[in-house]
Amino acid sequence: MITTQNESNLLATKQHFEILDGLRGLAAIVVVIYHFMEIAITDYNKNFLSHGFLAVDFFFCLSGFVIAYAYDTRAENIGLTQFFKLRLIRLHPLVIIGSILGLLTFLFDPYSDFYAVYGFGKTLLLFLASAFLIPYPVMPERYTNLFCLNAPAWSLFWEYIANIFYILVLYRLNKKILPLLVLLGAIGICYVALKVPNGNLSGGWGGQNFWDGGVRVLYSFSAGMLVYRFNWIIKNKLGFLGVSLLLLMAFLFPYADAYNWITEPIIVLFYFPLLVALGAGVVISEPLKKLCKLSGEISYPLYMTHYPFVWVFLTYVAVVKPAMSTLWIVIPVSVTLLVLLAYLIMKFVDIPLRKYLKNKFL
Repeated sequence: MITTQNESNLLATKQHFEILDGLRGLAAIVVVIYHFMEIAITDYNKNFLSHGFLAVDFFFCLSGFVIAYAYDTRAENIGLTQFFKLRLIRLHPLVIIGSILGLLTFLFDPYSDFYAVYGFGKTLLLFLASAFLIPYPVMPERYTNLFCLNAPAWSLFWEYIANIFYILVLYRLNKKILPLLVLLGAIGICYVALKVPNGNLSGGWGGQNFWDGGVRVLYSFSAGMLVYRFNWIIKNKLGFLGVSLLLLMAFLFPYADAYNWITEPIIVLFYFPLLVALGAGVVISEPLKKLCKLSGEISYPLYMTHYPFVWVFLTYVAVVKPAMSTLWIVIPVSVTLLVLLAYLIMKFVDIPLRKYLKNKFL
């Protein structure tokens, strides 16, 4: 088995795709803005960021590429136990932190009193389900989300499933079988687009669309692996700005009920793997590397800590009914504060905690 020190040495010798970190951070900010905007403007056709939820599919595609890059050549030597320890230490502290924030906003939301409705026992179950990623869609007031205290945890649930599937099966697949898995996922994406009204691919977050999440991670994670396995890295001079603009185009593309069942599958099936291939092929300057590294480091804390405050925003809009002119101020200020909070959590909680856990358990 590879020791922790040997593993660190191996990682140090591998190329790091800093621009992919930067794109992950950009996508995380898009998700946060989208979650506010879908409450402020419920009509997809009028929301300039109606495709913002597709950032999750981009995350899954990035994850497939990065996991394959990091572990394909080492998985056999690392073993199951070490792999699971590494992934748990990387991912789960923020699952817990997000659950704690979700519990606090559940209890102290000034515009609602859900605790009076659900009581101690069910509130405790909501927290434990969130902290241990056990789907528990029991709150109609929160659209029967799988994780009612911290909605984005649904994608972490599927990320864990993908990671387990990877170490048990996927890393052993040869180049002939992996494309068949990608094709199976593509068929699933097309099926979801055809069965869901207006072809919306946003499912996976709730009890009513649980399996849509499995389809989304199956395709995008395996497609990311495919980009790495077949070395579809496209050398280019677009730079961070160029690839970032291309990524933003996917989220800002006009939404229309008539053809959304075509556009969203095209974005997920072809455009996101292409962007991963382009991002991996960009060479950037040292100052930009530092910016991208910071962006990547903030992305996961931001993703996992913002939604408890979006729940408060939801009840604020429902109770106060503020004018849109007010929301155009509230939303940018809220997003800025949430980015700052994510940075503080990353620097003073997540990184020190992960360092402690690595020293103790690895």
